[in-house]
Amino acid sequence: MHIWCFARVKVFIYFCSLNLTHYTMKLRLFLSVCTIAVLSMISFAANPINGLLERIDPGASKKFATEIKSDPSGLDYFEIDRKGNKVLVRGNNYVSVATGINWYLKHIANIHLSWNGMSAPLPAKLPLPESPVRKTTDKKLRYDFNYCTYSYSMPFWDWARWEKEIDWMALHGVNLPLAAIGQECVWRNMLTTLGYSKDEINEFVSGPGFLAWWAMNNLEGWGGPNPDSWYESQEILQKKILARMKEYGIRPVLPGYSGMVPSNADVKLGLNTIKPPLWNGFTRPSFLYPTDPKFNEMAELYYSEQRKLFGNADYFSMDPFHECGKIADFDYEAGGQSVMAAMKKANPKATWVIQAWSANPRPDMIAALNPGDLLVLDLFAECKPMWGIESPAKRENGFGEHRWLMCMLENFGGNVGLHGRMDEMLDNYRQIGEHPLGKYCMGTGLTMEGSENNPVMFELMSELPWMDSIPTKEEWLKSYVTARYGRFDQNIYDAWVILANGIYNAPMGNIQQGPHESIFCARPNLDNFQVSSWSKMKNYYDPTSTAEAARKMLAVADSFRGNNNFEYDLIDVVRQALADEGRRTYQHMIADYKCFDRAAFENSSNRFLDMITLQDRLLGTRPEFRVGSWIEKARNAGQTPEEKDLYEWNARVQITTWGPRECADKGKLRDYAHKEWNGILKDFYYPRWDAFLQTLRDNFDGKPLETIDYYAMEEPWTLSHNPYGAEAEGDCIDTAREVFAKVFGK
Repeated sequence: MHIWCFARVKVFIYFCSLNLTHYTMKLRLFLSVCTIAVLSMISFAANPINGLLERIDPGASKKFATEIKSDPSGLDYFEIDRKGNKVLVRGNNYVSVATGINWYLKHIANIHLSWNGMSAPLPAKLPLPESPVRKTTDKKLRYDFNYCTYSYSMPFWDWARWEKEIDWMALHGVNLPLAAIGQECVWRNMLTTLGYSKDEINEFVSGPGFLAWWAMNNLEGWGGPNPDSWYESQEILQKKILARMKEYGIRPVLPGYSGMVPSNADVKLGLNTIKPPLWNGFTRPSFLYPTDPKFNEMAELYYSEQRKLFGNADYFSMDPFHECGKIADFDYEAGGQSVMAAMKKANPKATWVIQAWSANPRPDMIAALNPGDLLVLDLFAECKPMWGIESPAKRENGFGEHRWLMCMLENFGGNVGLHGRMDEMLDNYRQIGEHPLGKYCMGTGLTMEGSENNPVMFELMSELPWMDSIPTKEEWLKSYVTARYGRFDQNIYDAWVILANGIYNAPMGNIQQGPHESIFCARPNLDNFQVSSWSKMKNYYDPTSTAEAARKMLAVADSFRGNNNFEYDLIDVVRQALADEGRRTYQHMIADYKCFDRAAFENSSNRFLDMITLQDRLLGTRPEFRVGSWIEKARNAGQTPEEKDLYEWNARVQITTWGPRECADKGKLRDYAHKEWNGILKDFYYPRWDAFLQTLRDNFDGKPLETIDYYAMEEPWTLSHNPYGAEAEGDCIDTAREVFAKVFGK
């Protein structure tokens, strides 16, 4: 922008120096053209909405007119209107305008952008709104991300993927995301200043696949050591992310300092530290007492190094004693005040963002804090709200007078599976306007452990702040189906109503952590139900209902060939139907074994194994459901063969054993982040089930049941480098129809 302004001045001076009167008219004309061109380019460069529209569809910025205009109400708003033959979108800031554009695309143009489809061909002539549309919200803060998202979904994202994510955030109204990339760079610089060597730093900082739990004080070192190039690339990436967020006016939440230090800091630095108990078998970092005189020195150094790398922020995320239980004889009130004071010294205008999870925020820790200085993320508020309404996690007085956000956690471990709490989420949101403690709610948040799944729930949650009234899920689905697939189809709508009244409607009291897990991914035994140790799964829907929904979608599939959103959803729904049928088949198989009916057992066990193979084939038709996509991103993040192998190992371990033997078995971390994906189904999950079923077959012949060392079977896969492709194979609709027919019949 500055270069073009400077060029215009030079051209002006040059022509003036000619002092030729007969060029006056030409000079004026020339300068006018230059001015218009330059101002146009400056306007284009300064307006991030133009770049967003061009990334959606080249040339799209010429089809829209946008305006930034404050509103006397002080509310966030957007308006959709017409200006000549262009669609006019007006808002009080760029995020509001982007939200308005997305609203227009979905509800007027019937174009739905999603994580795996952030571009779409727009009509040559956009449909103009029949009448102006205006939406407002008093929910001024709309948060995004969980620390876990950075490891379960994002550890190997490059700038191209992050650029799409930031666009997605703007389009969905997000203006307050956690920005955790590169925090290990801050710590590397900080620890170097404190006298730690490169090797000592690498013993503390975890590898890419596990940085989230290092940042939350749960473990240290696992997955490393990181090469120098990792730190360099993440620093560059974070600076690009923050720069783009700044263009949009999105305010990042940077990780703050609440006392974490390496576990050897007592010896290395002579600090008086708390050594917390192991976390699922992992040694945790130590905590420096916030009331310790050295705490302020450490905090000041941390914020100084962070500011040097990434600038300042007005929001900092800190969760002292995360999943740590009660610390005996600790003054939580004084500790909270020390953490707050250190943050305020770094930026007097800053807000402390804290997750409401488990025992946090400790009531004693936040009791004496200024309500305007703290923002609480009610992390699992669609299921276990803490803010004051009836819930398994209810706090009678909520968070006192502190501000809070209603968040949707939705997914744990990045697991694959249809899941949602539509009625409960709508009802919990409705109660905000009815409950006395609702006045402290400043907005909403998306706090999933893993993203890129269940887009329907994220669309619903993102639209809630902008709704004039809270609809029923059936009412809302009519607009969702039309936008998602480009036109309304009764069969598809009926399928979604089935899902919305079943698997997407976990009732109050059901506190399961994320999707109804696929039994194909479980470590086999005679009483399998949940896959991961903490899923808290309960049956709450008819397992045959997902097959009914799949059948309805398959009936109209040919008319939606090439529709990216439909084909993705079709595979996901058929996948869920097979997983549900697999669970039913498992129960029959175990019953056959216990009845000592060998012929029936052979039939049911063979059917079960065949279903795993069919599921693997089905999922191979979409890149989103291929383990090769995950591994390819990991390897692409490395610059040398050694780096590529390290990152691939991180990727493989995280979705299988999660940790070494003690942590996987005794710590029960194995399969927490399991993925029902092509490739891993046939090469990792199938062999476990085949080995288990063989022990049952042998038992029919009088052999005692063998205890299988599953970790010994699993670890070799984590160490392997056999290639998995990321490209889809086969026609997804034809394959879905064929697989469905083999399992359920025509």
